[in-house]
Amino acid sequence: MAAVLLIEDNLRIRESLTSRLTELGHDVAAEGTAMSGVERAISGDFDVVILDLGLPDIDGSEALRMIRAVSQVPVIIATARDEEPEIVQLFDAGADDYVIKPFSVDHLAARMRAVLRRAAPQPETSILTVGSLTVNLDAHTASLSDTELDLTAKEFELLSYLVERPGKMVTKRELLAAVWRQPYGGADKTVDVHLSWLRKKLGETAAEPRYIHTKRGVGVRLVDPDDS
Repeated sequence: MAAVLLIEDNLRIRESLTSRLTELGHDVAAEGTAMSGVERAISGDFDVVILDLGLPDIDGSEALRMIRAVSQVPVIIATARDEEPEIVQLFDAGADDYVIKPFSVDHLAARMRAVLRRAAPQPETSILTVGSLTVNLDAHTASLSDTELDLTAKEFELLSYLVERPGKMVTKRELLAAVWRQPYGGADKTVDVHLSWLRKKLGETAAEPRYIHTKRGVGVRLVDPDDS
């Protein structure tokens, strides 16, 4: 459950999102203007802010800059605007994620979870082990049976994300949001290709998995081969 501040001027969207996010267990406060939203954001104790851009008093991009000037609360931009230069500018201005309308509440909730995970305190230990697989988060290295793996930056990030959640089923949408940090949508093929490369370096295949197991239509999980 998260404390969510929704800044959205469209009453129908505001009420619908508030209702659905509340049903999912979140504590939601909602504002219809940029200035009232900024005041709540900097004075309230929120875990994440959902910010529209087309607000009636000032543009949401300016509201983002005002929030970021005094607070590091995660901010997800939720808007119909999809011009890439503006998306880049908003990330540079401090946005943590970006979703384009129309979107499902489940999609938004997944992006919220990804943003909150990135904002969460890092684990006390930087060395994680699953079976004979060891990942050193600080040194950015991984080894299998004491043999260092030659991983690309994205392969290491994908492996680290799975190793931090041993045995947990993770959806491809969650991986796209957390590992690739795509501002909107994404193709499962991206995840599939990187999983294939990662499996090869772990000495396994999709047909004969050891560490990385997939369940069609559900997701991916990393396990200790001795426990699977």
